[in-house]
Amino acid sequence: MRIPDLSDAETALLDEMRVLLSDAILAHEGSLPFDRYMELALYAPGLGYYLNGRRKFGESGDFITAPEASPLFSRCLAHQVAECLEKCGGAAVLEIGAGSGRMAAEMLAQLELLHGLPQRYLILELSAALQKEQRAVLASLVPHLLSRVEWLKRLPDPGLTGVIVANELLDAMPVHRFRRNVGSWQELSVGLQDHVLVDRWRSLQTPGIAERLQALWPDERIVAEGYTSEINLRLRPWMRAVSETLQRGYLILIDYGYTQHEYYHPERRQGTFICHFRHRAFSDPYFLPGLQDMTANVDFTALASAGLEAGFALAGFTTQAHFLIDNGLDRLMGISDPSDVRRHAEMVQGAKRLTLPSEMGERFKVLALVRGADSELTGFCSRDLRERL
Repeated sequence: MRIPDLSDAETALLDEMRVLLSDAILAHEGSLPFDRYMELALYAPGLGYYLNGRRKFGESGDFITAPEASPLFSRCLAHQVAECLEKCGGAAVLEIGAGSGRMAAEMLAQLELLHGLPQRYLILELSAALQKEQRAVLASLVPHLLSRVEWLKRLPDPGLTGVIVANELLDAMPVHRFRRNVGSWQELSVGLQDHVLVDRWRSLQTPGIAERLQALWPDERIVAEGYTSEINLRLRPWMRAVSETLQRGYLILIDYGYTQHEYYHPERRQGTFICHFRHRAFSDPYFLPGLQDMTANVDFTALASAGLEAGFALAGFTTQAHFLIDNGLDRLMGISDPSDVRRHAEMVQGAKRLTLPSEMGERFKVLALVRGADSELTGFCSRDLRERL
């Protein structure tokens, strides 16, 4: 691919990131595990995609998330959060990875209308630049509620009662990539050839990956030659950490992905890994490290299993479309003034983008986990798909 026109700052960042990655590869005997490469490219302090201060979200960024597509998303989610807070007697909401801050602002505004404001709205955000953007958005949209918001750099201490929410967080978690080659499994590492980042396929070496592949394919002979995909070995440790924080309440996870059967279907033979830059999608992880997003779909079966292992119960699994509809999407759309033609048209277009199968409606899923509270939630009343997990 042709390198797009970059600003001087972007060019300098790209050069620094390539030096950082090259040094990491050389320090790892010339072969860096792919998940570590992805971790550095996304989260290296000051240089990684999510920590370097570049614009990520919206039309002027690299991609559009549901809260950016329409305020209806956050308002519907607020209805589910309000119900959860009431059921568990919670006084706090924790949002992990708050993006631009728009979801937090819209949720707080809607929770106020519902008389369901939490005492504290916690945001776990590693990026200082995103923290600054989030604070500005909240100060602009809900200035009178800003005093309830607190930013964190790590998960809070054990004992939280309330609701933890994460939208499009887990797809950015580093993954291992693997393939079937000449009757054997291989995993991907990243090497250097003439100072250029290249694939280095090698036999399985990462602890735990062989066991996970064995569980997915007890008879590995059925896997076609060249079949390639990815696996997230960080889900279980992450879920255990969240479980240690949440004493009582709910965990609501929204992301794009599949059940395990769909994820590892024989016809999905190149996996789900994808990159984004300026609203262009491509598969090359070495094209613009530090400037491009890298992502893989979520295996919701593995996610649910990790939750159960960590002590949660399953409260529901459904599509984003059904979750939003069950949480009052139609009613919230009706609140807009039809005489304001432009505004009403924006609301209609936003609703379509959130719910149509060809847009976000079916591709995005919602998984809810619960500990110590009622597992019956409104967002899953019309179409609970947990039997597919």
